[in-house]
Amino acid sequence: MSGRAPAGGAVAVVGAGMAAARFAERYQALGGRGEVTLYGAEPAAPYNRVLLTDVLTGRYGAAALTLPYGSAVVRTGREVTAVDPTARVLRLADGTSAAYDELVLATGAEPVLPPVRGLRGPGGALREGVHVFRTLADCRRLAVAAAAAERAVVVGGGVLGVSAARALTVPGGGGAARRPDRLPVEIVERAPLLAGRHLDGPAAALLRQGLGALGVAVSVGSRARALPGTGPVTGVELASGRVLDADLVVLACGVRPRTGLARAAGLPVRAGVVVDDALACAPGVHAIGDCAEHRGTAYGTALTAWDQADVLAARLSGADPGAVYRGSRPPARLTAGPLEYAAFGETGEGGEADPGLDVLRLADATRGAYRKLVLRGDRLVGGILLGDPAAACALSRAYERDEPLPADPLSLLITRGASR
Repeated sequence: MSGRAPAGGAVAVVGAGMAAARFAERYQALGGRGEVTLYGAEPAAPYNRVLLTDVLTGRYGAAALTLPYGSAVVRTGREVTAVDPTARVLRLADGTSAAYDELVLATGAEPVLPPVRGLRGPGGALREGVHVFRTLADCRRLAVAAAAAERAVVVGGGVLGVSAARALTVPGGGGAARRPDRLPVEIVERAPLLAGRHLDGPAAALLRQGLGALGVAVSVGSRARALPGTGPVTGVELASGRVLDADLVVLACGVRPRTGLARAAGLPVRAGVVVDDALACAPGVHAIGDCAEHRGTAYGTALTAWDQADVLAARLSGADPGAVYRGSRPPARLTAGPLEYAAFGETGEGGEADPGLDVLRLADATRGAYRKLVLRGDRLVGGILLGDPAAACALSRAYERDEPLPADPLSLLITRGASR
């Protein structure tokens, strides 16, 4: 399925997000001669989705999120509804069609809605006061709602949930819709730990402490069961029977690869669109970013999307027709005002029972700092850096590149931490 590396021809990209923009920009920079067209369902040109919470706080305006995309043609508001890989034709929602020589699926991911009764109204739409937080349009709607809300509940305590909760508490946030005071917010997380996919117990406890200092309450080990009533939302009922008052509910329960187009076209799909090391899923068809599954993994991170976009741009531009993607080792990052962490690799406490691993740990509860390294010999196989961005950058690079650490890795933590 490796496909050919065209010298020219039309390259259609379904999606106009971060992966698509990166591919288009690199394709041109590497000398690609084909016309690249990005088809985006959203009305906005490509933007940096990672910074949406900063738009919600008012730190950035929407224009600051715009991404470069080279000389590509971007057709915004043009949803692709079907793909014919045999005829190499796209069908669009407006009834038109477009031919292509090479196709790149960069359809991204869609929010996961939790199994909570009463999420939707009689017409099937989310009830008034219930929001997801995935697009710029979602961000704008949420900012307006937050400006008038009295109390908010965020369902989900992962990176997105923590970031959204922090953003909602910032006075004056929301761009044009501003509130002078701090909105009371509570996170409901069904797992026993905040950000449990990335953090261990001590780190999660410090994160919870930091959120508390910002006015965010946290209920872990709690499952949202229902939204009482049928009109505008008034609260969240937990499985315990407790009801949290809320006129604003944000659903932050993760995302899943958007694979409907690929599945309907008969392309290989498991969790994501299945691609090989050439990022191909069929002759002339490729997938990158949140929608792609490579060697059994759908990464769902911006850094991975860019890695994949770079490889595919090198192949299709002809700059490096033999370029291959071997996988990524991306860190998980949270940057939400004073709350920052990076986590990578083996971070859970279960893995510490492995006799071949060494664990180094430093904690400073008064500063909200926590540093943990998991080592196998001179290699870093996991780590958590909470409240120490300088150390996080250096150590996450060593992990991504699988580089040997110094003979005394503890000195890295002490030196970096003491420099702050």
